[in-house]
Amino acid sequence: MLKQKLQQKLLQKLSPQQIQLIKLLEVPTIQLEQRVKKEIEENPVLEEGADDDKELQFDENTSEEDKSNESSQEEFTLEDYIPDEDIPNYKLNISNYSKDDKKNEIPYSVGSSFHEHLQQQLNLRVLTDNFKKLAEYLIGNFDEDGYLRRDIESIVDDLAFSQNIITSDKELIEILEIIQDFDPSGVGARDLNECLLLQLNRKLKPNGDYNDTRLAYDILKDYFNEFSKKHYDKIIQKLNISEDELKSAISEILKLNPKPGSSFSSPLNKTSQHITPDFTLEDVDNELVLSLNSKNVPELRISRTYANMLESFNKNKKRQSKQDKEAITFVKQKLDSAKWFIDAIKQRQNTLMITMNAIIEYQKKYFIDGDEIKMRPMILKDIAEKTSLDISTISRVANSKYIQTHFGIFPLKYFFSEGMQTNSGEEVSTREIKKILQECINNESKRKPLTDEKLAKILQEKGYQIARRTVAKYREQMNILVARLRKEL
Repeated sequence: MLKQKLQQKLLQKLSPQQIQLIKLLEVPTIQLEQRVKKEIEENPVLEEGADDDKELQFDENTSEEDKSNESSQEEFTLEDYIPDEDIPNYKLNISNYSKDDKKNEIPYSVGSSFHEHLQQQLNLRVLTDNFKKLAEYLIGNFDEDGYLRRDIESIVDDLAFSQNIITSDKELIEILEIIQDFDPSGVGARDLNECLLLQLNRKLKPNGDYNDTRLAYDILKDYFNEFSKKHYDKIIQKLNISEDELKSAISEILKLNPKPGSSFSSPLNKTSQHITPDFTLEDVDNELVLSLNSKNVPELRISRTYANMLESFNKNKKRQSKQDKEAITFVKQKLDSAKWFIDAIKQRQNTLMITMNAIIEYQKKYFIDGDEIKMRPMILKDIAEKTSLDISTISRVANSKYIQTHFGIFPLKYFFSEGMQTNSGEEVSTREIKKILQECINNESKRKPLTDEKLAKILQEKGYQIARRTVAKYREQMNILVARLRKEL
C-alpha cells in the first residue's frame, strides 16, 4: 500500500539573476565591455548614457512635463511590436545590387604556415608519386616545433591500415632524410640531439680544420648525456681538450635553435596577450588614490520612450487586445531585465572597490614603494573578514583582475601569499623569502652554484627557519633549476 506523508525541507538555490551577477563579478574589464555591448544589442530597452532620474517609476501618475515629452520624443508605438500578417514579401528582403553591379573585394595577404612551408619545398623536389605521398604524410605528423615525435614503426602501421599504402621503416627513413634537408635547419628531427646535430652538420666544412663547430658536433654526437647533465669535467677529460675550447664549443651549441618549427610562423599566427588593468592606483601627494577602470564600459540607462509607452498603455487596459497584452508583457520583461542588469553592474563595481580598498589597506606599506620585503602574508580569509564578504566572492574578484600601480602592473593574486614566523616571532610573507632566495642565486658562483641545502642554511642564518625541501618547493615555484643545471664554465 502506498504511504503518503508531508515533509518540509529547507533548501538554498541561486536564482538566474544571482548566477549572472556571479559571472559578472568574475569577468575582467575587457570582457565586461563585450558583455555590456551584447546586452545592449539583445535588449532594446537598454541604452548608453547617464540616467538623469535616480529611479524610473512605472505607474499611472505622470507629470504634465512627462506627457509633453512623451508626445514630442516618442519615436514608435506598441503597434511596432505587433506582427502584421499583410506585409508584402518584397518589404522583407533587401536587394541593393543589380546584375550589372561589380562587387570589388579588397585583397589581403595571407602568410603560410610551417607545414605549408615544408610542402612548398617538397613540391620542388623530383620524386615519384609514392614518395611524395609518404613525404606528405610524414610532414603531417610533424608538431609545431618541427619534430617527428612518433615512431617510424607506428607510422608504417598507420599507412597500411588507414591509407592502404605498404612501405617499410627503411623507405620512410630515406624519405625523412630528404625532408631533414629542408629549411629551417633541424626540421624533421626525432629528438633534441638529432635536431642540434642536423644544424651543426650544415655548418661543417667537408675538408675543414678541426674547429669549434666540429668539436661541438663531436660533443653532441658522443657525449650528449654528459653535456645535458653539465658534467663538463668528464667531457674535458675524455676529449682531452682545454676549458677554453669547451667554452667555445658550448657557445656554438647555444646559438642553435632547439625548436626550428617555432622560428617559422606567419604574422597571422602570432598571438600576444594585452593586459587591461581593472584598477589604477596613483600616488598623489603621498596619498594612495584608487580608481576603477571603466572608461571603455559605457554608462547605461533605461529607455524613457519604452517606459512612457508602457505607462500610456496601462491607462487604457479596457481597450487592450490579446496581441497588446502579449506585447506589453514582452516590454515589461525587457524593462525588468534592463533594470536588473544596471543594478548588477553597479553592485559589481561596488564589490570590486570594497575588495581592492581592503587589499590596499592591508598591504599599505608595500603599495607605498613596491618593496616586496614589506608585503604582509595575506590569504583570502583575511580580506573576507575585513570586507564582511564571502571567501568565494573575494576569490572571484581576485581572479583574472589586474591593478596598475606606480611601480608596475600586477595580478591581484600576486598580493596573496602564505606566511611563516622568524626566530623573533615576526610573521613574514613567503614572497620575502623567495626574494632572498633569488638574490642568493643571482649572486652565487656559477662555477659552483648553491645547493638547496646550502640555501636553507643561509636562510636559517638570516632568521628564517626553513627546511631544505621547502627551499626546493620555492625554487620550483620560481622556475629555477637545481644547482647542477645552473653550473657554468
